[in-house]
Amino acid sequence: MRFTLKHLRYFVVAGEMSSVTKAAEVLHVSQPSISSAILHLENVTGLQLFVRHHAQGLSLTPPGRQFIRKAKQLLAEADGLEHYAQTLGQDVAGSLRIVGFPTFTPVLLPGLIKRFVDAYPAVNVHCDERHQKDIIQSLHDGRYELALTYDMQIPGDIEFEPLMEFPPYAVVGRNHPLAGRSEVSLRELASEPMVLLDWPMSREYFYSLFLSLELEPNFAYRAESLGMVRGLVGNGFGYTLFNSPMACNLAFDGTELIAIPLIEQLRPVRLGVARLSQFRLTPAAEAFIKKVGDQARDLSSSVFADKRFYRLLID
Repeated sequence: MRFTLKHLRYFVVAGEMSSVTKAAEVLHVSQPSISSAILHLENVTGLQLFVRHHAQGLSLTPPGRQFIRKAKQLLAEADGLEHYAQTLGQDVAGSLRIVGFPTFTPVLLPGLIKRFVDAYPAVNVHCDERHQKDIIQSLHDGRYELALTYDMQIPGDIEFEPLMEFPPYAVVGRNHPLAGRSEVSLRELASEPMVLLDWPMSREYFYSLFLSLELEPNFAYRAESLGMVRGLVGNGFGYTLFNSPMACNLAFDGTELIAIPLIEQLRPVRLGVARLSQFRLTPAAEAFIKKVGDQARDLSSSVFADKRFYRLLID
């Protein structure tokens, strides 16, 4: 091996501290040991990892910032593998960082995480919400090990395992003229005022549904949060289109919302687990993926009571 995990660990701490002196104090080693590890990495990689500032510490170069992300991932995998070996695979522990798309994250992930940590109490799970572009970038950067997201613009180096499929459906307020309908046509809705969830990729997806039928929607209102969309719809400003099932039929202000299936067979979105293809999963991540699959199969909660709003994609 041209460099060791110790070399990487010394480099990562020095990069995080922007200082050889502080890294040596944290790691309880000598400053020459830190400097030697950094110099060795630069020699074997051919990269300049730091800019040295006289009496002012270090700063990572652009290649150094990319290399430190990969180094952190490798060290995390090594830590997980060490624990896995120590327990002979009978325990799952460590940290797990996941990210989810915000339309369904508040509905599905809290309960899923609760069941996961009940089964694996030694795992510390950290979960964030991001839009699709940021999710993909964060996976590339190594900020998260797993993502629960939709199959929108997934690049080739991201492995995506689909779990569920969600067709679009309409949502109206209690006093909307269409509130009593059991289903509605997108052609009928096109001229009606629509409250658009104005997120990157989401707005393109909803617009594409109209274009597929050669329709032009009436985007009367735009909102950048789900709460605002629900509130505007509940107060009669128009209808909206959703994909993920609603856990509650009330807006934040207490106004009632009604979900109505669409007549047309329009392109659904698929929900699944995404990860960077080239990285080996930690035991915690492998266990979480299995738990996600188990949860997808268990659709007894009220969120998924009406099967018109989803389709299971796994056995």
